[in-house]
Amino acid sequence: MPTNQIDTEFDVSCVDSVGNALKKLGGISEFDIDLEKQTVKVTGSVAPSEIVKSIQDTGKDAIIRGAGTPDSAAVCILESFDEKDKQSPVKGLARIVSVSKDSIVVDLTINGVPKGEYYPSFRESGNLFKGALSTGKSIHDLKPLFASEASDKGSLFSSQEFLKAPLSIGSIIGRSIVVSPKENEVTNDSLVGVIARSAGVWQNDKYVCSCTGQTIWQERAVSISKGIN
Repeated sequence: MPTNQIDTEFDVSCVDSVGNALKKLGGISEFDIDLEKQTVKVTGSVAPSEIVKSIQDTGKDAIIRGAGTPDSAAVCILESFDEKDKQSPVKGLARIVSVSKDSIVVDLTINGVPKGEYYPSFRESGNLFKGALSTGKSIHDLKPLFASEASDKGSLFSSQEFLKAPLSIGSIIGRSIVVSPKENEVTNDSLVGVIARSAGVWQNDKYVCSCTGQTIWQERAVSISKGIN
């Protein structure tokens, strides 16, 4: 597989429209649709969130079931600990996949934030006792992103970027990601989340959650209502 290409597996609500949607995206090397299981595996250098958006643009939906090889993927839900965001704290999501021993790609999305530039970084600690303020020093600063796209959260905005970092998956598990509205400064309203391992391709065959009894599509609806897309 070429450098910076990743495998991603999706559950799809309708396979008929998926092929045409994927063909319109650049950066996809190949895809394999399983009609019986209603899944599609995609190989390419496109951000998983962009693939989901492309499928959603057809009027259908998709869920990222797994990405990368076993033990090569991680996820981080980004929340605000600021009092003004108490009713809707979830503001973003980072999906992280290893592309080599010491290199990762980060599919970073923020949503429901004021318009402006934001500065994401990996932090040395996963201590959220004081929100982003207790996560320690930065171990790597990512490229800034600019929230300028209309959000589904009223007059607020969103942004998505596919970023690279010279880190390994193993070195960041249990640490945190902070997204701050100020460069080189962590603020009270900075977004933050702890990094946890996530499933690789073919590692997650769950259709009904044993905890809630909900199907993956019912869980999907709940996640969207909480700001996790």
